[in-house]
Amino acid sequence: MSKLLFINASPRGERSHSLSVAREFVRTYAALHPGDVVETRDLFQMALPALDGEVLRVKYNIMHGRESTAEEKSRWKAVEDVIEDFKSADKLVFAVPMWNFNIPYVLKHYLDVICQPSYTFAAGPEGYKGLCSARVFIAYARGGEYPATGAAQDIYNFQSTYLEFQLRFLGITDIQSVIVQPTLREPEVRDKSKAAALKQAKEIVTTF
Repeated sequence: MSKLLFINASPRGERSHSLSVAREFVRTYAALHPGDVVETRDLFQMALPALDGEVLRVKYNIMHGRESTAEEKSRWKAVEDVIEDFKSADKLVFAVPMWNFNIPYVLKHYLDVICQPSYTFAAGPEGYKGLCSARVFIAYARGGEYPATGAAQDIYNFQSTYLEFQLRFLGITDIQSVIVQPTLREPEVRDKSKAAALKQAKEIVTTF
């Protein structure tokens, strides 16, 4: 039995194209794998721990082998709980719209919480080593159109480039994705792209 964690980074509900595709992927997956555990984390509804000075003090205490107070450990436990939840999944599904050429701030917050030394990556004389493993499917949505290669990809797209870099840094390399774009164009153009993304997602889910 596997555990699939569906991480929703879109607040737009039924109007969200990334969420629509990701939900269909998860629905199909659940039908294909009725014995698996499927759970959802809506990042806009989660009370993610603040990475303020007190919490970061514990992080650096851990890094430098110093002891923390009971109160500091209590606050750090909220960080550990999010990390444990993330690492418990064998498979991850993300719904990710593009905001200002990047990912939504709640997803950045989530990644900042889980990206912690000795928990999700190790650092040593030979460099960094990711400590996570999972299969990943990402449904992206973008108001504009960004080619997969070339200058526009390099200059303007910090959405997929950042998210997938961060996942690989954590050791997660089995990543597949689909894209709905440009969502701000005329409906027929947008809907054609969405239909293609849904078709591709249904092909991916059969082997996920």
